[in-house]
Amino acid sequence: MSGIRQGRRGAWRAALACMVTLAVAMGLGRFAFTPMLPIMLHEGKLQLEAGGVLASLNYLGYFLGAVSCAAIGIKAKTMVRGGLAATAVLLVGMGVLHSFTSWGILRAAAGVMSAWVFVFASGWGLRRLAETNSPALAGVIYTGPGIGIAMTGLLGGALGRWGSETGWIGLGLLAVVLVAAIWRVFDDGELPVAAGSAATPAAAAGTPASASARSDAVWLVALYGLAGFGYIITATFLPVIARQALPGSPWPDFFWPLFGLAIIPGALIGARAPLHWDNRLLLAAAYALQALGVLLSVAWPTIAGFALGSLLLGMPFTAITLFAMRDARRLRGNAAAGLIGYATASYGVGQIIGPLFAAPLAQRTGSFQLPLLVAAAALALGAALFALVWSKSRRITGN
Repeated sequence: MSGIRQGRRGAWRAALACMVTLAVAMGLGRFAFTPMLPIMLHEGKLQLEAGGVLASLNYLGYFLGAVSCAAIGIKAKTMVRGGLAATAVLLVGMGVLHSFTSWGILRAAAGVMSAWVFVFASGWGLRRLAETNSPALAGVIYTGPGIGIAMTGLLGGALGRWGSETGWIGLGLLAVVLVAAIWRVFDDGELPVAAGSAATPAAAAGTPASASARSDAVWLVALYGLAGFGYIITATFLPVIARQALPGSPWPDFFWPLFGLAIIPGALIGARAPLHWDNRLLLAAAYALQALGVLLSVAWPTIAGFALGSLLLGMPFTAITLFAMRDARRLRGNAAAGLIGYATASYGVGQIIGPLFAAPLAQRTGSFQLPLLVAAAALALGAALFALVWSKSRRITGN
């Protein structure tokens, strides 16, 4: 009994440490730019188009970091610790350095670090949960990005009242405190893989995929890119969009934290979705919710509209990633790493394109209305195509 309790405590310790890790790497390192952007625009340090370039550089860094993970042979705990320490330094650097070139380098590097930490912390944490027979705690891990986003939204705006330099440095110091709190958890030894499990991927990799599975894999990669494009415009510019629609209102600073808070129940609910539910239908539903959330900011640009839109955009955010990874495993089993890599790359390309498309257009027209409509249409298209692929496979299999 004491061994079971100890294993349960160890599982919670690992899950909470990874939750904080993703809060720092994703919520602070990757998405702190969203609440800081309107402050930097107000100070005249950036134009909107330049802000879009910085955002895309961060997403380019994330893309490069994600695709490089397979070639890195360093232990997970070393990658996680190094990435977290670098994230804190890069946040402080945004407040200390003052040239656009240096900001671009810092944002790109922060993107690389967030990808490395996300991948290696996820792998470390999920393995820990498997070793302690606690896979249901995976949802706790993936609440981390939402918690981090909520923190950056609430603290970034408050600290930014003393200037963007204070905001960036304050968020960097917060990262230091959080990293120090979980640093020793990653001292836990990495248990060896169970005998025979290492042979499974090779065996699975040697099994030829059916034509239907190959087609489904292509669709997954292509449509996952639409998710990256569809959410990122709102996720990058939400406070700016809300301030344009609600000039003089104090509410725009709260929609980004609300987006982050909505991720938390979405991650917990998504992790408990029964495995026999079809991932393509789950993805279709999640895309549709996000499409509606994006559309609300155009069709109903009020406090209630932005609040509901933030909730609908945030709840499926990490659930979409979970369902896509589950579908990759359905198609490739334990040899799914390659397909996951291609899907992540597609998602990254969508994120890179989004701000580069939206910011110049919004700067020329004075409105984000058209970019948001295109983003909503991309998500709606993804939802329809996932449903179509599911329906077609049902007809082929007769199920």
